[in-house]
Amino acid sequence: MNQLPVSPQSHQSPELLRLFETYTGGPKGIGANLAALTGAATAGDPLIVATSADVVLFPGNGRDPEVQGFRLSTRGFKELAGISHHGPAVASILKMRLVDREGALWRTEAGRLLAATRIAREANSVALWRDTIAVPAYRGREEKIAKLVHYSCALTERYLERVLARPELFTPEDMRTHYLEGTGTAVGATVPMNAVMIATFFLVGMDISHRVIGWLERHAIDWSRAMALVVGRQGRPTAGVTWTTNSVAAMILGASRHTLSLDRLFIAPHAGEFAPGAANDMAALRAFETPMRQLWAHTHAVSELGALMYEGYPRYEPGSTVRPVLDVDTRAVAEMPAIAGPDDWRALNTRLRVVLEDPRQLLSGCVTDYAVEQLQAHGNDPSRVTVPGLDATAYPPLPGDAA
Repeated sequence: MNQLPVSPQSHQSPELLRLFETYTGGPKGIGANLAALTGAATAGDPLIVATSADVVLFPGNGRDPEVQGFRLSTRGFKELAGISHHGPAVASILKMRLVDREGALWRTEAGRLLAATRIAREANSVALWRDTIAVPAYRGREEKIAKLVHYSCALTERYLERVLARPELFTPEDMRTHYLEGTGTAVGATVPMNAVMIATFFLVGMDISHRVIGWLERHAIDWSRAMALVVGRQGRPTAGVTWTTNSVAAMILGASRHTLSLDRLFIAPHAGEFAPGAANDMAALRAFETPMRQLWAHTHAVSELGALMYEGYPRYEPGSTVRPVLDVDTRAVAEMPAIAGPDDWRALNTRLRVVLEDPRQLLSGCVTDYAVEQLQAHGNDPSRVTVPGLDATAYPPLPGDAA
């Protein structure tokens, strides 16, 4: 009986494999031992680990870790996210129609969004935001938020009803004119939906940043020794993998007043997060500390090999997180642009475009860095911050308001 030939790719040399494993291919390799040694050397330094839902502070020297939850566990996050996504949802339905003009899917989805929006509008009230959702960072703005939510729902309903009745009107230009930009009068727009999206993204970013910054500041961290890691998935699979696209990194840098060096803040999207429920389990959190210290320390130690091995050659220097400034001739940007102020709608609307087109961006992080900047400038007091698209924007009165 003839034997099949052995593929060259299926053979591994035991001798050369052993050399591979000696450095990097096994739990007892030189690399692993370097991680353990350098991780132990940081045992007294503060370590901040941000996952997709929590920020964990390991103070060092065996002290108990502490947790600050954010994002999905945040009051009002999902409620405002639903409003933030009105614009992309309508645009997604339009895209369906452009791909399959004769298909029924776009009509089905428009009807589903219309029904959900009506239900949300009927449930919305000042009391809901003031007494039930009751976010401290929103205190004093509850009526304005309720008006914004009502307007977003009512305008979306009117626009969907219009294009369902007359599909030939459902075009990109029509959507931009009568819905997103609000310059047309066909459905009674008085405020651009773009302003609604910016306001809701900002409110969420302001709330989370206010709590995370305040929590870290209360611990009086020595930022010259601090180590920071952002681990796991942040939003969509391709997002939040760089300093300028990661909103959690912006919060940590903001809390440090930008004294935390960028070469001490690592983003590790492939690192494992702790298991669900571990945030309330001290033993599980403690077990999480050693591998996280080793991950940070090994990453830092490997970067330090460059100076040992290549003295005299140009060194790597972490890039700046400064944003590009738009001018009248700007046609494209590689990063989200700087915002000159709460009325800089060219920059704010450009950011809405960038977070959709750049797969590295977090949709909800559209203006989080700007919220962090404003909180820094106003002593982490949300009441002193101007919310673009809300504070200086006149939304129609709620039903039942006195004329």
